[in-house]
Amino acid sequence: MFTSVDDLEDRLTRPSEALVAGLAAGSGDLVVLGAGGKMGPTLCRLARRGLDAAGRGGDRVFAVSRWSDRTAAAALAGHGVDVVPFDLLDGDLGRLPDAADVVFMVGAKFGTSDAPYLAWVVNAALPARVAERYGGARVAALSTGNVYPLVPVSSGGSVEGDPVGPVGEYAMSCLGRERIFEHAAATRGTAVTIVRLNYAVDLRYGVLADIGQRVLSGAPVDVTTGHVNVVWQGYANEVVLRSLAHATGGTPFTLNLTGPETASVRRVAAAFAERLSTPVSFEGSEAATALLNDATLCHRLFGYPHVPLGTLIDWQAAWLAAGLPTSGKPTKFAVRDGRF
Repeated sequence: MFTSVDDLEDRLTRPSEALVAGLAAGSGDLVVLGAGGKMGPTLCRLARRGLDAAGRGGDRVFAVSRWSDRTAAAALAGHGVDVVPFDLLDGDLGRLPDAADVVFMVGAKFGTSDAPYLAWVVNAALPARVAERYGGARVAALSTGNVYPLVPVSSGGSVEGDPVGPVGEYAMSCLGRERIFEHAAATRGTAVTIVRLNYAVDLRYGVLADIGQRVLSGAPVDVTTGHVNVVWQGYANEVVLRSLAHATGGTPFTLNLTGPETASVRRVAAAFAERLSTPVSFEGSEAATALLNDATLCHRLFGYPHVPLGTLIDWQAAWLAAGLPTSGKPTKFAVRDGRF
């Protein structure tokens, strides 16, 4: 269990032996674009700790973001990460540091239903400029399972070779991001990995935080979107970093990233009710389809997530019961029409 944000972040950023071994085989600096988002700070710190443990203390980790949260930027700097304040939409990308490896984490999702142009300029236009700036680097581009259609719950989820079918302009623009990086791989030979992530869990935010907070507050839990995938953010960040070694030119390496379970929202809510000693109520009825990914390839290459769903629920319940901080940024995982 965790007693503070510092305790949580320490756990999230502990590099595994496999990550250290993988990093030891590489060389050069790492640039993380969009490092100020939900996952970016812990990924940067994980990379820094991993590189140090791999004997690559001389290689730098550059965390690029506008850094409106100066406290987060200062904390990263205190852990040996090079913080780079930069507006990727307006700045000259030529001023960014050179790097052997790039993690692209920039994305626009919430609020884009009212301003769809924002989704397209961030999720599709910006990647074209980044792909040109870092054409000679290895790139891990974060994408989303939203590029797939809703699938029958009984299917086990979409696999990497399944047809895409984005619902709504956010999801379409994310597919646009993938296509831009595919173009860079095909025309410039840029080594690219596309990582389709479904719902990282950090305890301060995530699907489990969303469900647990509703249970704790006494609000009914909508089970229309009745099934979901989640994964511990520490594992997700590690896979993103390790996936750089699989980046390929010509045709990018595409990877689904999530946990192995198809989690029932109803059962997760009931588990929270038990752990929090509070009643739970439900509204709606489970639809036959959901946004689900099959991450079998990921687990085969990088191992099963080391924190199982039951433990994540235990941790999340204890975090909420202790009144520890949450981000106030819901995932909106239950949205079915693609409007975020």
